[in-house]
Amino acid sequence: MKRRTVLTTALLATVAAQGKAAAAAPGPSVTQQGTTRLDAQAVYFVSYDGLVNNNSFQKNGLFTYKGYQYAAWYTADRSAVLGRRALGASTWSTLTLAHRLKADDSHDVISLGVSRLDGRLHVNMDSHSDGFFYVRSAAGLLDSPAATAWTAAAFGTVQTTLDGLALTSQFTYPQFVATPEGRLQLSYRAGVSGNGRNALAEYDGSAWTALGEWSSATGTYTSSHGSSTARNMYLHGIDYDRGGTLHAFFTWREQNAAVMCSSGGITNHDTGYVYSTDRGRTWRNDAGALVATTGTTDTVAVTDPGLVVDALNPDHSLMNQESQATDSAGLPHAVISYVPGRFGQCTTDYVADRTANGRAFHLRKLSTGAWQKTEIPVPLNSSQRTKLVLDRYDNAYAVLPYGRIAAASKSSGHTDWTLLYDGAGLNAFGEVVIDETRVAADNVLSFMYQEKSSGTTPSALHVVDFALPA
Repeated sequence: MKRRTVLTTALLATVAAQGKAAAAAPGPSVTQQGTTRLDAQAVYFVSYDGLVNNNSFQKNGLFTYKGYQYAAWYTADRSAVLGRRALGASTWSTLTLAHRLKADDSHDVISLGVSRLDGRLHVNMDSHSDGFFYVRSAAGLLDSPAATAWTAAAFGTVQTTLDGLALTSQFTYPQFVATPEGRLQLSYRAGVSGNGRNALAEYDGSAWTALGEWSSATGTYTSSHGSSTARNMYLHGIDYDRGGTLHAFFTWREQNAAVMCSSGGITNHDTGYVYSTDRGRTWRNDAGALVATTGTTDTVAVTDPGLVVDALNPDHSLMNQESQATDSAGLPHAVISYVPGRFGQCTTDYVADRTANGRAFHLRKLSTGAWQKTEIPVPLNSSQRTKLVLDRYDNAYAVLPYGRIAAASKSSGHTDWTLLYDGAGLNAFGEVVIDETRVAADNVLSFMYQEKSSGTTPSALHVVDFALPA
């Protein structure tokens, strides 16, 4: 009995200590540390209401690895440029790749990835439903950056395949993601808007392999207005959590505008969610049921049950490709945005209506398995997207258009959203590119933004840093 009493006392002490630590966890805050300039004259043109150097689907256009931060952009003469700096440094070293942006198309972003198995930097650029351009560095370039020359000579020839692996002639939205073992995967869309499929390829440290497609464009979707028989799944992200589960939020975009109340809207509908526990080989819905096997005819389809975690019809200009993250418990979070019903049940001009009345929402899965959605009470004042970041305490930060930062505390259940930074002084155009890896590296929220300009007059491109709670 005495031994039981001792054990119980120790357990109670542990629980009390854990509770005290949890109670002491700070809420969200941002302290601006400074801004550095990447380029005084970055290429500038507005296409699809966005900029080619700052699009939300430009995953790892800015990232941190082994004490250095890396960035990619197009400069005024349309050349693809890579930059790096030691964390906290005020200046960047740059190199110019042997490729120039081929069209005034904001989809033609540059995405970066690191294969940890061989220390290479991989670069995929300049594609929108057509061919892509790819180059990779010499092995080990990123392993010892302080001792490695940062020059174009460290990169091989620009290719139109992945070292000989041809993927598709209709390629868009490259997103590199590293597996827990250090392999590098490339997510992309095969096909076109309204009629495309998501697919994966994988690099094992020596060669690329096509894993295949995992979403379907087929099946019939019917709204209260009409039906559509083709679509594509737009990802809000594709990310591994600390336990190795691969998460993907998405929205569907229908090909047939008959599903909308007005032709001036946008055919996106519903927020869906799937996950994979075997590195993207198979996919499961929120309830855990198998819904797809990558590289087979059994792929995620709009008619599959259990995919939708937040229902919304196509009449509210729901945005595609917004943002997602996973918390320390492996639970998925997303930011979505649309025009709420209180502003009307039919958007007739998605850019104007989203700018006038659009709102962002934080959507997260609770430990109970239920889903919680909370409106972020800051008007978008833009048609563009918001980015999501979680700090070490699982406080949530939404980087809104123009570089504004709103946040909510974990302790409130992520319900106390408030604006922490109004973007004053940035003169940012709209969307920003988040460094998704730096928060874990040194507790800093870092993002790339471009200054507003007009026509095709180049403008300055910057990175701004904010310290998060220690």
